[in-house]
Amino acid sequence: MTEVNASTPEMLHGGDMNGSTDLIVNFQKIVDGKFAKFVLRQMTKPAKFEHALAVFAGVEKPKSAREKMNVSVIEMALKRAMKSFNISNLDDVRKAMGEPFMRKGVANTLRSVAKYGVTRPQVFEAPLMIVWNTTKQCNLKCKHCYASASSVKNPDEMTLEQKLKVVDTLDDAGVTMIAFSGGEPLISPDFWSLAEYASKKGMYTSIATNGTLLTPRNVERLKEVGIKYVEVSLDASVPEIHDEFRGVKGAWERTVNGIRNVVANGSFDTAIATTATKYNLDDIPKMVGLARELKVKKFIVFNFVPTGRGKEIIDNDLNPEEREKLLNYLYDEWQDKNVDIFSTSPTYSRIGIERVLAGTGQTYSPTHFASADYGSSGVAIADFIGGCGAGRVYAAIEDNGDLYPCVFLPLKAGNLLKEDFMDIWENSPMLKELRNRDILGGACSSCAFKYSCGGCRARAYGYYGDYKAPDPGCTLNSSYFNEILASINLQE
Repeated sequence: MTEVNASTPEMLHGGDMNGSTDLIVNFQKIVDGKFAKFVLRQMTKPAKFEHALAVFAGVEKPKSAREKMNVSVIEMALKRAMKSFNISNLDDVRKAMGEPFMRKGVANTLRSVAKYGVTRPQVFEAPLMIVWNTTKQCNLKCKHCYASASSVKNPDEMTLEQKLKVVDTLDDAGVTMIAFSGGEPLISPDFWSLAEYASKKGMYTSIATNGTLLTPRNVERLKEVGIKYVEVSLDASVPEIHDEFRGVKGAWERTVNGIRNVVANGSFDTAIATTATKYNLDDIPKMVGLARELKVKKFIVFNFVPTGRGKEIIDNDLNPEEREKLLNYLYDEWQDKNVDIFSTSPTYSRIGIERVLAGTGQTYSPTHFASADYGSSGVAIADFIGGCGAGRVYAAIEDNGDLYPCVFLPLKAGNLLKEDFMDIWENSPMLKELRNRDILGGACSSCAFKYSCGGCRARAYGYYGDYKAPDPGCTLNSSYFNEILASINLQE
């Protein structure tokens, strides 16, 4: 594995950042004062903006002369955006806007900048993505399960009718993506109707599954209900490690067969997801090889978070040096381009920025579900979208309707069956604090990467009971991790 210096904040103040600053300034110009007022006055609802983008794309017709004028204004703003981001073909933009989820994402982003301006990191009018634990029921017994899932359905789980109403609520708010998770979502008979309903609303729908139920027929059904992305959890390249970690013998074989079935279908963006712990750290290079062998498109390494059943194996968390070495190894493997390699650790964004600025990489990952190829002239875009997105870019819905900032951060912001979703999103004091990187503690408070990284707020809460505390997984916070380790050893 390759090692680099843990932090080079001085590089962020060098000449290479001028282009990045210009990029942010240009983005602000896209939504200048006049356009912002136009958006807030004329595009009063997300659906209205999405319709205007559909008219621009040529997939819907204007309902009035006024709508034609509105579309002309939007087209001018999009042309400014094209110039800022070096896009020359307007037809390519029209084609992209032909996808409903693309229209939702663009409408959400432009409305957010019109409402809040360009912020570091960006505050969004509505979450771009919702991770929905549709059921707590599961057929495995994973040691690290954040949901503490079991074989029994939660008696408070929402009915199908209630779940469909939640989809309506998310659609009205302009949410772009829904990731169905659990428990094991494929266990729930509600899943198929729910996924199809959300897909028909124009949302980008995906599923996070343990893979054991991905039979050829179920994979075909995923295609039929509109699922576009399938993420399968796999924790080792060999059955012994995976099955022991997942608590069920034979799980590895069923999961790998499920991955093969998804890839063979050819209809999905596919990923293997693994949680890095001391159980499987030495096996991860073989996992990367297996991902290439199985021909998945993405390999995602999840940060271990001490929540749910994960609290019981806290001593198996990686120390900061192990995580740093792992993330640099993953970055090098990613540059090989055979498979996209991401991590949910916000530190991965910082490492990518360092490597781009050092000239040892071109691509970086500002978030765990996106990459950027701007090179050294565009790394500051990570200040806009990068780092921990809990309560800012995404949120989580529990099976009973509770809204959390993240599936790994078990703090209730509200309940969608009892409260208005947008009222929770806009006014929750907790969510507002999570969007403010200037109130972080420890090394995170003064770090040059606090906007592009900011540490994992769920790990901070898991270790300290305070989401503003430092993330002890970063090499800049090694002293905090050593204190935690000493405390665990004393308790033993």
